[in-house]
Amino acid sequence: MPKKSEAWHREDIAAEWKELQEARGFISRWSEYSDVAYTYTRALWSGHASIQNPLGFWMCYWGLLYMFPKYTLRWLFYRRVGKKLNARVSLTEVRNPHKTEKLYHIAEKYGLDAAKFEVICREQLRYWPLLK
Repeated sequence: MPKKSEAWHREDIAAEWKELQEARGFISRWSEYSDVAYTYTRALWSGHASIQNPLGFWMCYWGLLYMFPKYTLRWLFYRRVGKKLNARVSLTEVRNPHKTEKLYHIAEKYGLDAAKFEVICREQLRYWPLLK
């Protein structure tokens, strides 16, 4: 992923933090913890060590514990969808497939028919119940 400015990462962390505060239910909250942990570690990877961990060590650890399987499953999901659309397309995405606007962004990025891409994603989500 491309490295972004410190301001961009601060905004990204704030947005994910807001989603965490609005999440209800154990799995939804854990998923949002993983998103905050991801955005924080991405900021560190981009070289912004001045950004403080908003979760603290242990909550960040639990978020990372959920993050790895969550994003790996999403990556596999999009690889499968890409193969259904076109054997030459190699999708390498980890965005939430339940969010339509993100599907359209991915389709545009890879030069795919957005409507067809959305239909295939929706069909495949029936077989991937853990992707939230």
